[in-house]
Amino acid sequence: MSAARSVLSRVRAYLRYRDTVTQLSRLSDRDLADLGINRSEIRGIARV
Repeated sequence: MSAARSVLSRVRAYLRYRDTVTQLSRLSDRDLADLGINRSEIRGIARV
């Protein structure tokens, strides 16, 4: 059972990561700058 939970946990984490990348990617460069984020940093920030 714990193996299934581990897989499910990783899938959920990946879906959150992907959603965060999508949402941040949709922002304009100006909006990202207001947040102090460069477009090149989106994937790294989403992993945190």
